[in-house]
Amino acid sequence: MDITLTELEDAINFWRTRKPSTSEACVLCKEAAALAGPYAAMIMHHLPALDEAAMPEAARSALSAWRQARQAVAQVKG
Repeated sequence: MDITLTELEDAINFWRTRKPSTSEACVLCKEAAALAGPYAAMIMHHLPALDEAAMPEAARSALSAWRQARQAVAQVKG
């Protein structure tokens, strides 16, 4: 399954909102950090989409949890 740059950005922003940095160093949470590498690669290589299977496991897990949260919100909104 491919993920677009916009979707990946949404996932990163979701995690940044859900688990904001609490230190002065402004360190990303582990989920956002896992997605930052593929996001940077997409930008640097001008890729419109990226195959999720090629992503590290931590990034795939963060995407899966993001999708589940989105589905839960959509079901509540109905």
